Amino acid sequence: MTAAPAERSPAIRVRGLEKSYRGHRVLRGVDLDVARGSVFALLGENGAGKTTLVRILATLLPADAGSCLIDGADPMRHPERVRRSISLTGQFAAVDEILTGRENLVLIARLRRAPRPRAVADDMLERFSLADAGGRRVADYSGGMRRRLDLAMSLIGDPAVVLLDEPTTGLDPRARIEVWDSVRALADRGTAVLLTTQYLEEAERLADRAAILHAGRILVEGSLEELRRLVPSPVVEQVEKQPTLEDVFLSLVGPERTGPERTDPESTEESA
Repeated sequence: MTAAPAERSPAIRVRGLEKSYRGHRVLRGVDLDVARGSVFALLGENGAGKTTLVRILATLLPADAGSCLIDGADPMRHPERVRRSISLTGQFAAVDEILTGRENLVLIARLRRAPRPRAVADDMLERFSLADAGGRRVADYSGGMRRRLDLAMSLIGDPAVVLLDEPTTGLDPRARIEVWDSVRALADRGTAVLLTTQYLEEAERLADRAAILHAGRILVEGSLEELRRLVPSPVVEQVEKQPTLEDVFLSLVGPERTGPERTDPESTEESA
């Protein structure tokens, strides 16, 4: 039987993955596929096993049993090949605050041996709406700007797979929307995105498919429409919908930044 071409096979394929710590089973036979050019949301409470799964896929942790392929390569047998195919972004932005945004990008481009590092940096600043802030020190960036810079840095080299482990933790509503737009743009360019999150709204906004991980097992997986059909049809009632606090916040400040970023120390500290 002929193997499926790489471009048609899932970017991530996981089968029967298991992992235990000191006798405690964290993953209990996880199966999932992530298609290229899509966002797959992995939902679960703290301790469900989301970060453990991401660490295994990123070659940072060995699995006890099962198998997984990242862009056609096994993370345990061919870790170097997998690392060339992926980018990992955790819960905190891994940026150098002493450097400017452009200097951070140039540094990563050089480490990844990209041709014309400065041109690569300028392209990423433009793609992530940071061109006007490229010459400023990252210490003066807001939380949302740091997150976008972190994503830009992680995409240098055009990885086939991006692993995002709760990327909007601690961000304000407007910064979360900025990151959401950046993540959606990744998938639209053909990148496979595995997103772990506790925010159901985030999954609804971004995901093409989603799975619920609970106590180390996938309880259910499918498209958002398929998952909605698992619960009884809603009873239609006429109610008066009150605006949420997030609605109020965004109505006052706007969904997009229309003026210069605030850079006073107090504002930066609160948004970091």
